[in-house]
Amino acid sequence: MAFEPFLQLLRGIQGKRTHNGLGGIQNSQQIAYLRHLQKEINQEELNVALQNLHVVVFDIETTGFFPEKGDSILSIGATKMRGSEMIEGETFYSLVQYGEVIPDEIQQLTGITNEQVKDAPPLAEVMIKFFQYAKDHTFVAHHASHEKSFLQYVSSKQFRTPFKHRIVDTSFLYKIVEPNLNLISLESLCQHNGIPIENRHHALGDAMMTAKLWSIYVEKVQQIGCETLNDVYNRFARL
Repeated sequence: MAFEPFLQLLRGIQGKRTHNGLGGIQNSQQIAYLRHLQKEINQEELNVALQNLHVVVFDIETTGFFPEKGDSILSIGATKMRGSEMIEGETFYSLVQYGEVIPDEIQQLTGITNEQVKDAPPLAEVMIKFFQYAKDHTFVAHHASHEKSFLQYVSSKQFRTPFKHRIVDTSFLYKIVEPNLNLISLESLCQHNGIPIENRHHALGDAMMTAKLWSIYVEKVQQIGCETLNDVYNRFARL
């Protein structure tokens, strides 16, 4: 992917912080940059062998569940994988600037305080860094509808461009492997698979646990004959 010509532009963008709009910076250079990233997204990942599929497993912590009602992203954490293998050293984490008071229950749940996010990078800057990190990789998340709704909203409102990355929900895998399994939460699925519960409700901690789940179930779906995401979707549709 042709990211290098945009690195100098990105540095210039990062030096022009303002504090209006959804998360900070709003200018034509940012919008053009993100649109370029979106255009470069690989559209052939459905037919890539799962053992070779490059994914970014990620998680976000937010002030609530409804971005259209004013809830905001407080942090993003992610790790990269190829097939069932995590790529060592390829993680991403950032807090996000938030100019209002974080609800007490969210502070208690996530451990993120008002002081921590006061001087954190603005949302637009964090999102550009995150998309640059992710490149054209397929996204993976646990209960992905939450992550998808926020990223779609941010892409539309912050950058005026549609969100084009594919997000694969972990449930697509574990439900076809264990269709009678009634576990839903990240904790319960990790316990079921012998994965230690560490740094829960921390974006990077949750992303790492989700990555371990993905690793286990990628190997299991291959054992039942699913070689690609297309196979996974077809099998899931028949449940």
